Amino acid sequence: MAKVEIVNSLFEEIEKKFKGESHKIIDLLESLEDNPKKGKSLGTVGGIIIKELKYKNFRFYFITDGFKLKCMDEKSLIDLLLKFVRMSDKKHQQKVITEIKGILLTLGPSGFE
Repeated sequence: MAKVEIVNSLFEEIEKKFKGESHKIIDLLESLEDNPKKGKSLGTVGGIIIKELKYKNFRFYFITDGFKLKCMDEKSLIDLLLKFVRMSDKKHQQKVITEIKGILLTLGPSGFE
């Protein structure tokens, strides 16, 4: 089972934007603990994979270690960390993906604290 972490700023944004529906979204994001290969891959930066998970018109972006995700079987993914970092609608999708890649290139995964 993988570990899902949601950055505080994203968690607050989800609660503010979705209000009563926010618990459904958090459950969707945490469902990756049982199925970490879920989501669409958007690119790789230095071995870190950027993936997205869709909910209605919104996309939730997370990063993870590409090597562990590709090479390990389901039972070995105990120490895999999936970190949700950003959210966007369809209109701002490319801008957010470019921003995530820029942060990974300059600061690495720790740039999303």
